[in-house]
Amino acid sequence: MSQQTTSNEEQKKLVIFLDCGDTIIDEGTETRDEEGVVIHGNVIPGADIMVKTLAERGYRLAIVADGLAQSFKNLLTQNGLYDHFETLTYSEPIKVEKPNPRMFKAAMGAMDLDEQDVSRIIMVGNNLSRDIRGANQLGITSVLMGWTTRYPKTPADDLEIPDYTINEPLELVDLVESLNKALL
Repeated sequence: MSQQTTSNEEQKKLVIFLDCGDTIIDEGTETRDEEGVVIHGNVIPGADIMVKTLAERGYRLAIVADGLAQSFKNLLTQNGLYDHFETLTYSEPIKVEKPNPRMFKAAMGAMDLDEQDVSRIIMVGNNLSRDIRGANQLGITSVLMGWTTRYPKTPADDLEIPDYTINEPLELVDLVESLNKALL
């Protein structure tokens, strides 16, 4: 019986979609090759601990990011984070960028999630017009990572208003725990 209870709790657990640039990796530290592929970049302070902690606690993690697949493979592998993600959804193979719903739906499909699971997914990103708008359009809980000043912080309209705002990566751990408890 306790295994059944654990199984049900696992099914209800929050699912976390994460952008990469300025959400996990500091875009200001990125170096690119002649084709525009990012070959190196450093994590935002605490972002590696955030990802590892969430994964260790049993949360399902996905990257949902705009850019070249090889860039993200390089960055996440170099920083020891690649294996913590269940799936990695990039705009390059999908041929669209966020806020296009296909980006989010591709990640959902890769994780065997459907429309009924939307209420237990959060999207964490740094860009109001891409990450927040895209999540809000689908009813996914949106979390703005306000770590950088590279992108606007003032929403252009209601679809760019995040459900939550955090300023440091480690703040996400407590927020996720709180949101997950609300689901159980």
